[in-house]
Order: sequence, then C-alpha cells, then structure tokens
Amino acid sequence: MTMPAIPYLKSGDRLTRAEFERRYEAMPHGTKAELIEGVVYVASPVRFTTHGEPHSRIITLLGIYTAATPGVRAGDNATVRLDWANEPQPDGLLRIERGASMIDADGYVQGPPEFVAEIAVSSAAQDMHDKLRVYRRSGVQEYLVWLVFEQRIVWFALDAGDYRLIPADPDAITRSRVFPGLWLDLPALVRDDMARALAALQQRIAAAEHAAFVTRLRSVE
Repeated sequence: MTMPAIPYLKSGDRLTRAEFERRYEAMPHGTKAELIEGVVYVASPVRFTTHGEPHSRIITLLGIYTAATPGVRAGDNATVRLDWANEPQPDGLLRIERGASMIDADGYVQGPPEFVAEIAVSSAAQDMHDKLRVYRRSGVQEYLVWLVFEQRIVWFALDAGDYRLIPADPDAITRSRVFPGLWLDLPALVRDDMARALAALQQRIAAAEHAAFVTRLRSVE
C-alpha cells in the first residue's frame, strides 16, 4: 500500500499550527479540522437536522446583517488563526474590518473576530468547554452556541475577562452588545420560525441605533 507523502490529520494528534496547516492542505477536499489547544479535531460527517439546517439559519441572519452593515464582514466555516496552538474553524463569524482581526497574506482570519457562532450537539460538546475557553482567552467579544439536542441557544458576551450570558428581553429578543441592530429571536430560530426571526432582525437594522453604528464604521475607514 502506498502511503501518502504527508500524513493525514487524525483526531487526537498533537501538532504545532504550522504542521497542522501543512497536513490540512494535503487532506481530501471537504475535510473540516480544527486545532484546539494543540490538539487536532477532525469533524465527522454532518447531519442535516442536527447541524446543516441550524447552521443555515444562523448564516442567513448573519448575511442579512452584513448586507446592511458596511464595514462588517461575515464568514462561514472560515479558518481563524488565533495563536500557535489554536486554529478553529467556526460555523459562523462576524468581524469588524477595522477591528481586532485582519485578513492575512494567506487569506486567513488572523486574530479574534468580534462574534463567533458554533452549532453543538449538546452542552457536553467541545464548543462549550475547550473551545469556549480558547475564544474567551483570545478576546472573542461574543460567542453564540446552538445546543441542538437541548433545543436552546446560549449567547455570551465578554465581560471583565469572563463570558456572561446576554439576557433576553421580555419579548424573547437577545441583543448583541458589539453589533447594534443584531437582534435575534433565539426561540424563533430554534423552532424554525424564520419569518419571525427575520422580522426581528430587519426591524432593528432599520433603526437609528444601527444607522449610527454604520456611520461610526465609515468614519474610521
């Protein structure tokens, strides 16, 4: 049997970021892998109901928000170089173009995006433990995790070096602390009421608070 010239990535491998990237580039197309605290995690095949569909709902809302917010960019499964032991590939992200991250010469996100979203099977998943600690330490300002089996979404904001849940309003709307106008009806998302979720978002991106944010972003260009 002919062995590959470059060893394939395997979950549990302990690698530097440089070696992780070298092996990742040699993997078959469509492979998703992450480096978290120096440990490789290769994703399993993705099920439609427990990952693909929730993922699409989040990305739809992030895309609508960025379409209305020049100076903010969204990413879907984009590799993020955080440090030499951590290179996650979050399900979704938002970054301010003149913010804490940049697009480096290789085309990767370098540094912490302001907002990251992950689809997780449950609260026992890596997203709620090792990955949460990495995002917190790296300075990701907001972290949203959709806990699919528990049928709930948790949304954290960085406060004095720790993640604290952003409380929902009495009408079940949760508001971003970093991105004015990014208001999400999380219960509507969970029950697949996208019409309601879209209405909540579109109402706020038409408001004065969002317009003022866009003006501030333009002033730093």
